Amino acid sequence: MTKNYTQLLEDLKDGKIDKLEITTEEFMDFQREYMNFGHRKNVVGTAKRNGGAVYHYAHNKEG
Repeated sequence: MTKNYTQLLEDLKDGKIDKLEITTEEFMDFQREYMNFGHRKNVVGTAKRNGGAVYHYAHNKEG
């Protein structure tokens, strides 16, 4: 079953989830959706020691 990465990125942006874990095997599929995501500059990823990454959304705090 393929994950809907666009929806997961939207959920991350909207605060429905606090992190998104991507395995090494999922990365290429995720990368295509990530590059098309309008708010990708706010999506921050941290590489995991044995491969994969964990992404979170950095909400801008203005005002």
